Amino acid sequence: MLKKILPLVTVFLFAFIAVLPLLHKGLPPTHDGEYHVVRFYEFDKTLRDGSLYPRWASDLNRGYGVPLFNFVYPLPNYIASFFHFLGFSFIDAFKLNMFLASILGAVFFYLWAKAFWGRWGGMLGGVFYTFSPYHFVDIYIRGSVGEVWALAFFPAFLWCITSFVNNKKIIFFVGSCLSLSLIIFSHNILSLMFLPFSFLYIIFLISFQKDKKHLILNSLYIILLGLGLSAVFWVPAIFEKQYVVGLEVFGFENHFADLYQLIIPSWGSGFSGESLNSSLSLQIGIANLLVVFLSLFLLLIYRKNNRNSHIVLFFIVLFFVIFFLMQKGSLPIWKTVPFMNYFQFPWRFLSLEILVASFLAGSVVYFWKSKILTIALIILSFFLGIGYAKVAYYHYRDDNYYLTRSNFIEGTNSPGNAFNTVYFDPSLGKKKAKTEFLKGSGVIDQQEIKSTYYKFKIEALENSEIKVNTAYFPGWSVFVNRAEVKTNITEEGLFSFYLPEGKQDIAIGLKDTPIRNIGFILFLITGAILAALFIKAMFGTIKR
Repeated sequence: MLKKILPLVTVFLFAFIAVLPLLHKGLPPTHDGEYHVVRFYEFDKTLRDGSLYPRWASDLNRGYGVPLFNFVYPLPNYIASFFHFLGFSFIDAFKLNMFLASILGAVFFYLWAKAFWGRWGGMLGGVFYTFSPYHFVDIYIRGSVGEVWALAFFPAFLWCITSFVNNKKIIFFVGSCLSLSLIIFSHNILSLMFLPFSFLYIIFLISFQKDKKHLILNSLYIILLGLGLSAVFWVPAIFEKQYVVGLEVFGFENHFADLYQLIIPSWGSGFSGESLNSSLSLQIGIANLLVVFLSLFLLLIYRKNNRNSHIVLFFIVLFFVIFFLMQKGSLPIWKTVPFMNYFQFPWRFLSLEILVASFLAGSVVYFWKSKILTIALIILSFFLGIGYAKVAYYHYRDDNYYLTRSNFIEGTNSPGNAFNTVYFDPSLGKKKAKTEFLKGSGVIDQQEIKSTYYKFKIEALENSEIKVNTAYFPGWSVFVNRAEVKTNITEEGLFSFYLPEGKQDIAIGLKDTPIRNIGFILFLITGAILAALFIKAMFGTIKR
């Protein structure tokens, strides 16, 4: 028993060591960490105010609000809210997000690689994946919690889809759908990048099976159900993007990786495009490069004519294709292929490159069945990577530091004024009252103010127009004595409504638009289907 679980325990322990600095008190200084602390607070506040799927951040944008969560991946926010419910601060929730994601990613990678290379190959691949330099860049430099979660669910999906193709069990069909949706919920950009890779991988797996038609059909169902389960997020994010500005802040032309950046080890806390001494590290990793060429060498020597040999060749080809896509020579492809511009940074393909390289590491055990070599490679990966698993220093601050300072809470919580509505005038000053008379006069009795719901009693001394000091976004609605009334978009990008003379009960809330309802209905239908399939899983396999 110990012999069977030892490789998995080893992977877990190495992963734990890799993210141990996250358990230290304080907030590591990362590119996105402070953004996420504020986002977690805003998301949790809206969630506690009764919105099961928050879309609005009410305190941002100088109190006018911004539809941040209509477009930002929700999974890390839900997990942070859960940790906060347990009593953790939002700063700790940020660190625990990445801690948990890294551990799960290592375990899932082990399970996936084990399906091809056995326990020792899975162990080697899991350690390599965890100690890949770019993995540490995401954690300790960028603080990209969504990408870290996506890196966790990449191997989860690959393990589930591999297991389903091999044994046709319903539980792995459901697992494939669920893990694909979790990738999308984790990070929309990486999920878009991962989909073509997963298509190619599925086609490769099916090519070695006899019942190809059956598997192709069920693979399409997996993709559709995965998309359906995550539709509550991506449907509004795509079809309502015309209502916001700044979603494409970065131009990919300036963020290609030079050859030396991919090969030569470097470490910096800056951004891509800066000088070599301070810029973001874009290295693939010496250990990863070594096992890629070692797997190629061993493939040429042994040339076993089976699925495992073919998949090594398949992944080696993928490695060099991805390598090319990160360099300026691939610019014509970036300009020609649809949706490539949404990736923003060509070097983001490192997320796939470390996946491919770590998988090839496991193949070394398959070709060269040497436990000594496996241990040596694990030690090499550990010592070449452990130096990056560190924090330069910690900010010893509490949540209030970020939630009470205007430079954190009064912007849109994104570079380039992203996620602000197309109607809004960003020069507007902050307002104390949530509503005011635009025309006419009277008395406003504020009774209840929540993130996406306001309640007032207004006594208008004459026919009046009331302005709501909230940025207009489709879905904001006004009810006068429980009857919905027409709203008008003001020149400032806020909204107003007309009120007759007299005392009125006013309710203002953010309703779901038809697009959001479509996404939610798809989510419910897909969830019901997968729940039924999960219950059916006790019966074994999917029948033709």
